[in-house]
Amino acid sequence: MRCVVFCYHNMGVLGLESLLAAGFEVVLVLSHQDDPHENLWFDSVADFCAAQGLECITPANPNTPEVIAQIQAAQPEIIFSFYYRHMLCEEILNIAPQGAYNLHGSYLPAYRGRCPVNWVIVNGETSTGVTLHEMVVKPDAGAIVNQKRVAITDDDTARTLFTKLEQAARELLAETLPRMAQGDIPKTPMDLSAGSYYGGRRPADGRIDWNATARAAYNLIRGVTRPYPGAFGLLGGEPLIIWRALPVAAEGPAGEIVERDGRLLIACAEGALEPREIEYRGQVLEGPALSEFLSLHEGEVLK
Repeated sequence: MRCVVFCYHNMGVLGLESLLAAGFEVVLVLSHQDDPHENLWFDSVADFCAAQGLECITPANPNTPEVIAQIQAAQPEIIFSFYYRHMLCEEILNIAPQGAYNLHGSYLPAYRGRCPVNWVIVNGETSTGVTLHEMVVKPDAGAIVNQKRVAITDDDTARTLFTKLEQAARELLAETLPRMAQGDIPKTPMDLSAGSYYGGRRPADGRIDWNATARAAYNLIRGVTRPYPGAFGLLGGEPLIIWRALPVAAEGPAGEIVERDGRLLIACAEGALEPREIEYRGQVLEGPALSEFLSLHEGEVLK
């Protein structure tokens, strides 16, 4: 079956690998130009396509008449999207007779929208998943083809969870794509009233609210630690990034660096954080160097 694929990131590469393994003919790939200001920790779709001899284009806007004409000329029978960052217009969604399908990084209808892997950690969820669904104009709202649930452990970060989601996606696609290649595409309507929607995240969203609980701060740290921009407070008006920490039972004025039972902590409204790795003024500190830094700043308050 001929397919056009919109994709980016690790999920884009594994999506292409899965399509080829299932016998699809990938006639055109649309991806993104890499952003030089972004931390490019993920695999390159462009490099994969070059190695496989697949035609790959990276339009700034896929919804222009010129790009739409190129997709139409490819005569796809079906369209797939794997972590592609642009919304696709209705004209594109209607090109392929078998429809258009997207792989989303949550157990829909929960966490429709942007950055689901970060949001589920930040919100302290204990499970999420991956969902292959039909694409309609409304984002992440079309009928569900298949989905897999993934457990979130208390020490998962967004990065470790993403690795789990990749494995679940491989399994889901291995189960589902051979059927789809034969035109067997099950569809279960999505009940949007039972779900949720979240928007994108910015680096500024990583600022810790010291008047919240230590558990909430810990979840934020896990949700935006490397390779993401990190959770932070302001010490002396400058960002102090907390890359790793643990929530502990201790009390003190919110945001203050305190010593409790021989441990140097940052107090929250309820509980406290025990930092394990921080970054301040470009210097990464852990172990004895971190202890010395916190001792030096004991009594100061992070904002």
